[in-house]
Amino acid sequence: MATSRRGQMLLLAAVEVLGLTVWFSATAVSPALQAEWSISPSSAVWLTASVQVGFVCGGIASALLTIGDRYRPHSVMCLSAFGASLTTACLALVANGLWPAIGFRFFTGVFLAGLYPIGMKVMASWASPRQRGMAFGLLIGALTVGSGMPHLISGLAEDLPWRYIMLIAAGVTALAGVLAGLWVRQGPLGGADTTRPKMRYAWAGFNSRPPLLANLGYFGHMWELYAFWTWLPTFLLLSRQATGTEADPVSLGTSVFIAIGVAGLIGCLLGGWIADRWGRSTAAVSALVVSGLCCLVSPVMFTVTGPLMLVFLIIWGCSVIADSGVFSTSLSESIDPRYVGTALTMQTTVGFLITVITIQLVPLAAELTSWQFAFLILVPGPIVGAVAMGLRHRRNPTTSDAEPRSDQADAPPTTSTDPVYSRSKPINEKEQ
Repeated sequence: MATSRRGQMLLLAAVEVLGLTVWFSATAVSPALQAEWSISPSSAVWLTASVQVGFVCGGIASALLTIGDRYRPHSVMCLSAFGASLTTACLALVANGLWPAIGFRFFTGVFLAGLYPIGMKVMASWASPRQRGMAFGLLIGALTVGSGMPHLISGLAEDLPWRYIMLIAAGVTALAGVLAGLWVRQGPLGGADTTRPKMRYAWAGFNSRPPLLANLGYFGHMWELYAFWTWLPTFLLLSRQATGTEADPVSLGTSVFIAIGVAGLIGCLLGGWIADRWGRSTAAVSALVVSGLCCLVSPVMFTVTGPLMLVFLIIWGCSVIADSGVFSTSLSESIDPRYVGTALTMQTTVGFLITVITIQLVPLAAELTSWQFAFLILVPGPIVGAVAMGLRHRRNPTTSDAEPRSDQADAPPTTSTDPVYSRSKPINEKEQ
């Protein structure tokens, strides 16, 4: 099917859109679940947080066992998509209360840990350094569209039972598994199809300054991202109620999808283009500053209605995700290419562990103040991320943060002496 470089990139994006549809499927139908099972909003948050916890557990296991670099990535992605589809379908068909649902959502997150980070590894194997920022932007943009899809489905099909919505999401993710298994393949820039790395390479992203700063930037970014995505529907609903604006499900679901899915895709592509054109740190710091400012002005915008609120959400939705692919790109350019899958898995694992905390902190902040001021607790994330990426640029502005030379743009990065793959010490080939 898709054998060319561009074809594989587009195929990977399609797999991520379809595969990540199950991520926020329970969040999108949370009001129906709360009504049917008589659960409180504070308990219902675990329908999202359990996915994050499952992703963290799956990511830790994957990183320590080096699954992303030990096995063929298309096989891992295929089985992971089928697993996430199965657990989502089981929730729709079997679950009759909060705790069974939390269990199924936990295992959905475990399986998604084998889909999203491995997809980034495959994308890195097809994208040359010159185009890697845009390539990762495309992949993360696909994640945002997939994450926002359940909100669109539930908004447009407001009369559809929640179990049917979950089954639709499960079917879409199963299709991602079919595409990954049949046609996704590793590219020429990824080295060998499989390796036998050591468990210690799970820490490759923390043992020298450039990858460490890229990771710190990513962690600051994740402090804000998923808490914003999770609580945006609540923020928008209560904003409309406070201003006396009609909050019908179709309008609300569509607005959330535009902010997360459409604006997120645009932001990812724009961030990737800026990263390739002006440098990784420039793109990351710019996005973090804009999203941080959106956090700061969110109390004022809470009282705004109509098109102005939508414009604000589009700006925030663009900036909050625009830098996500930049951090993955920076990390992939800072470590040995043979262990990119393991390092990216560890990066996303720690990042999603942070999201478990912030998803819980936002409603606590709302209880202490009000939902008008709840998002202020997310401000420290963009600040930390911007500082880390600013330091990374000052420390090492001429390697991975600069535009690659044209004569090296398509060369497979396999030599341990290439300065872009900085490590605390070279790998002993006898250990392989």
